[in-house]
Amino acid sequence: MQFGICNEIFKDWSFEKAFECVKQTGYDGIEIAPFTCARYVTEVSSERRQQIRELALRHALEITGIHWVLVEAEGMHMTHPDKGIREKTQRYFRDLVSFCHDLGGRSIVVGSPKQRNLEDGVSLEQAADWAVEVFRPAIGDAEDKGITICFEPLAPSETDFINTAAEAIDFIHRIPSPAFKIILDVKAMCSMGKPIPDIIRESWPEFAYFHANDANLKGPGFGDVDFVPIASALKDVGYQGYVSVEVFKFDEGPEAIATRSLDYLRQTFA
Repeated sequence: MQFGICNEIFKDWSFEKAFECVKQTGYDGIEIAPFTCARYVTEVSSERRQQIRELALRHALEITGIHWVLVEAEGMHMTHPDKGIREKTQRYFRDLVSFCHDLGGRSIVVGSPKQRNLEDGVSLEQAADWAVEVFRPAIGDAEDKGITICFEPLAPSETDFINTAAEAIDFIHRIPSPAFKIILDVKAMCSMGKPIPDIIRESWPEFAYFHANDANLKGPGFGDVDFVPIASALKDVGYQGYVSVEVFKFDEGPEAIATRSLDYLRQTFA
């Protein structure tokens, strides 16, 4: 199993310092949140993209992909009744595919709960139809560039559009493509009403990425979620992708979060 970590926990650090810390801690990869580069990926120059890619190579790290893709990118919404907003979002997802490819990444994690919530009067079926059309061109680009777009089921407390792994799988099946999968996130799965190992087994092979965290919004090993059966389930189904640490509370600081999370994952996946 390969282990990665999301770069926003190092948000006050330079990329150089963050990449060095991630490598020295022992991770295999780093996942990039575009807002740590600029508000919109279209504002990140080709030179800066190349610099980030070369920085990862210099530290022998893989840029696993990008996530939190619509944070700070104002004006985007996947299920909005305004066609102009949907078309803007459609174009931006294509920009995200290009950005991810330029960095050398292979996965795009799409959570973005606020940018998919249902507007007044919009049904789930209509929202799904609109979202499909938003994603379709980007999925074609992703196929061409060897990138996988991973849609994330999230808790009802975060969004009212696609809350379970089963719903997410139904959604991605609307555009049959090897470049359109789901991501499983431990925090989110804690809200799905069944044991996490069961969700993992039932969702394979439709998930292509995995986020490790805890229901308390901290890193793996910082709460009550037991990762031993989670690790067993991932091994049982034959998952060989990244397990990437994503946290939402940074109380312990970047170094402690990175170190303790990786130590715990290594123990549970041993």
